[in-house]
Amino acid sequence: MRILGIDPGLHLTGYGVVDFGRTPKLIDGGVIRLSVKSPLPQRLAELDKELENLMTEYRPQVCAVEQLYAHYKHPRTAILMAHARGVILLAAQRNKIAVEQFSANRIKQSLVGYGHGGKLQMQRAIQRFWHLKSLPQPPDVADALAVALCCGRQLCVKMRWS
Repeated sequence: MRILGIDPGLHLTGYGVVDFGRTPKLIDGGVIRLSVKSPLPQRLAELDKELENLMTEYRPQVCAVEQLYAHYKHPRTAILMAHARGVILLAAQRNKIAVEQFSANRIKQSLVGYGHGGKLQMQRAIQRFWHLKSLPQPPDVADALAVALCCGRQLCVKMRWS
């Protein structure tokens, strides 16, 4: 099963492509870079175009995305991230790709065993998991790969119990 994990953002959107089987295989990881100087509608259109390219190239069966988290101190950030998530969900739907969503705490718990792990801890866990020579950079790549791994593990558990 091919999973496209996405860490939404309006400047950097991380992505990770994983073939999930007995041993998860890393296919690709990177970021979509959007200009912070561009107006929001332009950035969203660019994000959509880049996601379309990724989905066409890798043909995932599942798109895994972090759920929206709204901290009461930063509601504007949550609202802006919701724009990016909306584009991601729309692109997946347009390409007939199943969508799975996970909380940030669930993703971190799945990878590092602790739901409040930091960025560096997530990067190191991804580096160790796939025996990478260096930390995935920027951290958004590690986050996207963590989303894909969490999704794959969750779907394997579901399949065993069905």
